[in-house]
Amino acid sequence: MERIVPLKHEIPPMKDLTADNITDNVVTINNQCSHARGKYIFERLVHHLHDFAREVRLSSEEWMLGIEFLTKVGQISDDLRHEMILLSDTLGLSILVDSIDHPRIDTVTEGTVLGPFHTHDAPDTDLGYTLHGDPDATRLFVLCTVKDTQGKPIAEVQADVWEGDSHGFYDVQNPNRQDPDGRAVLHTDSQGMLFFNAIVPVPYPIPDDGPVGAMLRFLNRHPNRPGHIHFMLYKEGYDKLTTALYPRGDPFETSDPVFGVKESLIVDLGIVDEEIAANYDVKKGSALLKYDFVLATNEETGAMREKKAMDAAKKLNRKMKLQNGLPIPDLD
Repeated sequence: MERIVPLKHEIPPMKDLTADNITDNVVTINNQCSHARGKYIFERLVHHLHDFAREVRLSSEEWMLGIEFLTKVGQISDDLRHEMILLSDTLGLSILVDSIDHPRIDTVTEGTVLGPFHTHDAPDTDLGYTLHGDPDATRLFVLCTVKDTQGKPIAEVQADVWEGDSHGFYDVQNPNRQDPDGRAVLHTDSQGMLFFNAIVPVPYPIPDDGPVGAMLRFLNRHPNRPGHIHFMLYKEGYDKLTTALYPRGDPFETSDPVFGVKESLIVDLGIVDEEIAANYDVKKGSALLKYDFVLATNEETGAMREKKAMDAAKKLNRKMKLQNGLPIPDLD
């Protein structure tokens, strides 16, 4: 008995558990949790997980296949390969969570999936930086503004940008990677301008040599993402925006395997004219991507998030209250 962990609470008796009473018993013992939000999340997770098993009549063999699948997802992941994010993306969970946590507000730029290729080692550098040394690429000048919902430019916004090369590979997919390529951290100027040299993005398959790729093949789904450039915009006081821009006309624009494409994020590429070429020291005639980002303040996003949370609770006929902006059961 010397290895027994002391009990912090009196535990309700659990015996003779069946398919009919196991859920209530698990919820009861989990409800010893003192963290209100955590307790609520686990209560609903257990209910939905158990109801799923009952609904599909999950077999022991299928359960083990699921366990082995998730184990493989974890085993293949490392600091540069995020298979769990890829799984979340391909099941539509990533875009759903982003839409809930960062609800659309009028003209505010919509978010999309982070994807599995973001890193934290991009060079923090100056506007006008060239992302790639790719000799096979079609050059693209990216010229953007970042403003608030009132149309005022926002200076010193941190802009984390990244994209693949002309063959559809990100630098982290190179087994000989030594330094970051195709990525940078920039900062908007006093007029809220953001500009850099990139390449015209091309479609590419998401990593399909692991368990997520096997899942897509089992489901008869293709792995091909439309070409895009990732942006992560952040400044204190504003809701962080994780998004991407997609040049129009990509063959996979309407069948993105990670469900990231939104109409407001599809852009028409132009051509660098003489004025832009002179102002930004770029080659006239190069491809041009222009976009106006709009950020919401934390207060604006928080108010909309809380409203949507309470609206959702009403639809479910649940008595809820907000704690730190997130819903929990109102037991008062």
